[in-house]
Amino acid sequence: MPEICPRCGLPKELCVCEEIAKEEQKIKIYVTKRRFGKLMTIIEGFDKSAIDLKELAKKLKDKCACGGTVKDNTIELQGDHRKKVAKLLVEMGFSEDSIEIR
Repeated sequence: MPEICPRCGLPKELCVCEEIAKEEQKIKIYVTKRRFGKLMTIIEGFDKSAIDLKELAKKLKDKCACGGTVKDNTIELQGDHRKKVAKLLVEMGFSEDSIEIR
């Protein structure tokens, strides 16, 4: 008997929890200045229990060709990547209406 997801009640192979969670997020993307005038793109508003932030950060760093980290339920990328990150998140299945760029 296959394992059953505790959230949606479907077998693990058919689980849709992550896709549903992606559409429900309210994501904010903005840039702040750090030490020595360096820019950091901050992406926040993720539900840590529904989405693997480390895996998402790894994909974004790979696509943006930059460094970054995950801190306090936010993803920090080195440099100004607001538009590129928004486009990538939409391609990954996040709702375009829920992404706010400042």
